[in-house]
Amino acid sequence: MERLAIIGGTGLEQMEGVVGGGGHTPETPYGPPSSPLIEVEWGGAALIFLSRHGEDHSIPPHGINYRANIWALQQLGVSSIVAVAAVGGIGEAMVPGQVAIPDQLIDYTWGREHTFFDGPEVEHIDFSWPYCATLRSQLLQAASVAGVSVVDGGTYGATQGPRLESAAEIRRMERDGCDLVGMTGMPEAALARELGLCYASCAVSANWAAGKSDHEITMDEISENLQSGMVDVQSVLRQLAQDYFQGSSKNGLPKK
Repeated sequence: MERLAIIGGTGLEQMEGVVGGGGHTPETPYGPPSSPLIEVEWGGAALIFLSRHGEDHSIPPHGINYRANIWALQQLGVSSIVAVAAVGGIGEAMVPGQVAIPDQLIDYTWGREHTFFDGPEVEHIDFSWPYCATLRSQLLQAASVAGVSVVDGGTYGATQGPRLESAAEIRRMERDGCDLVGMTGMPEAALARELGLCYASCAVSANWAAGKSDHEITMDEISENLQSGMVDVQSVLRQLAQDYFQGSSKNGLPKK
């Protein structure tokens, strides 16, 4: 049976209806993952949950061991990954609190270990469509059933962090075609593709990006918008957990 993992922030195992299970910290050639991989039961389905920033949210975006995280998930038999991300809204539809399922990305990060094929073996993956079409469709269907309004599509711009962007950087990203901006979308998506894993993002707008509003971005604003937006994300994921395993137990899912 296909196994689904969720990469996101802490607290999923405390959500209503989630039954916590054991944690695993698989050994990888790239060191330990950010946190133990927690097996939980949700909606009658067994899921794997990984906190990408660590259990105490102490790992900055540029310091995350993305290779260890993705490798460890594969070692536990995960075949599909939903990456939950807090983002800044650039496009008009990405009002604070809005959930989106992006279909494209642009990588502005630098200096991160971004491939499993860094020599002597080299493989050039097709990354034309960085997110798994099958898993995106399942997320959209789950949102529809759960009654959650989501933006279908959009381009995720991945920046280095941990600082937020300047208004000029956001103007450049808008010219490039970005609709939302985050700090963890790459190299996570590419590493999943290198291992043949199905990967999609469920992003929630925590704030308008720099220069898109007339006030300074504050952590209070981000926290407030995330609190409301994550309620919708959880509803989508709960429905996905049910639908995903009903379908995968019969048909299986492609991994690209």
